[in-house]
Amino acid sequence: MTTNGALDGLEALVLDMIVYRIGPKNAAALACASTRLRSAASDDNLWSRFCADDFDLSEPIDPDGNVLPSFKEAYKAWVESFKMYPLELVKRAKRFWTSMRKWLAENLPEALDTLNRGASENQIKLFERTQGINLPLPTRVLYRFCNGQLTLMNRSKIKGFNNYGMMGGYEFYSHYVNVHLLPLEQVVIITKHVSEDLDFMARMNFVLLATSLNLRKMFFLDCNRGQLYVGTQNLTHEELMPCVPGSLVKLGDSAGVLQDGLMVWLEEHLRRLQSGAIGTRILRKYNSISLFPEAPPLCSTAVTNGVKVRVSAVLVPEGSNPGGLDPDMDKYLFAYSIRISLLPQGCMLDGAYYSSCQLRSRHWIIRSRENIVDDVAGEAVIGQYPLLLPGMDEFVYESCARLPAVPGSIEGSFTFVPGRISKPEGREFEVRVALFVLEEPHYIF
Repeated sequence: MTTNGALDGLEALVLDMIVYRIGPKNAAALACASTRLRSAASDDNLWSRFCADDFDLSEPIDPDGNVLPSFKEAYKAWVESFKMYPLELVKRAKRFWTSMRKWLAENLPEALDTLNRGASENQIKLFERTQGINLPLPTRVLYRFCNGQLTLMNRSKIKGFNNYGMMGGYEFYSHYVNVHLLPLEQVVIITKHVSEDLDFMARMNFVLLATSLNLRKMFFLDCNRGQLYVGTQNLTHEELMPCVPGSLVKLGDSAGVLQDGLMVWLEEHLRRLQSGAIGTRILRKYNSISLFPEAPPLCSTAVTNGVKVRVSAVLVPEGSNPGGLDPDMDKYLFAYSIRISLLPQGCMLDGAYYSSCQLRSRHWIIRSRENIVDDVAGEAVIGQYPLLLPGMDEFVYESCARLPAVPGSIEGSFTFVPGRISKPEGREFEVRVALFVLEEPHYIF
């Protein structure tokens, strides 16, 4: 019996399983073998599974969102539209954007509304000709699915637009950044603007793909090598820091892995969002993605007498100068976020219960490597004496520290008074702030 004849004789369920297992390309070829095989290979339920597997589609639509008559037609449309790229790369980019949009829809819908539709292949080619560069394939595919966020010119249409950068940000004192992924047309404009002061960009084939809207923090893609960099305080002297481990940037290798710095960076950012390592926070009256870690091991927690203190830090690359030659210069700037709250059972001290307590003072020990570089004690925090009550939201404040070398650390304590400072109900007590590490991270956002 021939192979086709053997397949014709199989039970329908078994035949369906076999056709699914051989994949869409072979299924299409199998349709020419016999009437029964043509029927099995043309079943739209089969092609709906292929569409779900390869392009994460739940309905038969083309890459522009148009509804098509069948999943088979949809599969053909996607293959034709992305035929110039490896299928695994297309699937990976599609999976990222589907998951990112889902997370934003559930947690920050305002930012979801800023995402543009994907760029066409012609738009990408025009961009490359205009810039005189060739984008790495992973970046090309990512932009095919989403052409960044709304341009700077459109921001006035959305209240709080500055806060809705999909890459998030932080604020301490007067320093504020929130990073947006730029659309290609804005990449052209801003790259031209900043390259007047940064002549290395044209010389080294760098393009600026993501930035805070105040241009304090900028991310550059090396189109030759595929790495993503962030500018430092010494950016005008070509000082940049890599944003992902160099070993993960692979523009084709013997194992067939293809991923550039932008793809690795975006996927790691999404992983942190999905795991709860980072999340959203009200910033300047609007919800936004905060880069201060919210979960261990990057966020330390200590509870003393019912007072809970959570603390985490982020490197501030735009305020750092890691390549500085002066050994006495502080080369690294870190921002840290302190969150203080009272547990529901209130403050317990010496066997007594207190329904409130108030912060009086603070004490910090800051180390660079093993050396103490600062020992700070003083009244209040950022000029405030927070009063804690059970069930209240965390009292949150941010500050910063400069170090001459990394790794470093900060630890310390707060002095609290049961009741209120103006009417103490018991003795003062120390609340521990667990040590948190300040180090140059593997990923910089």
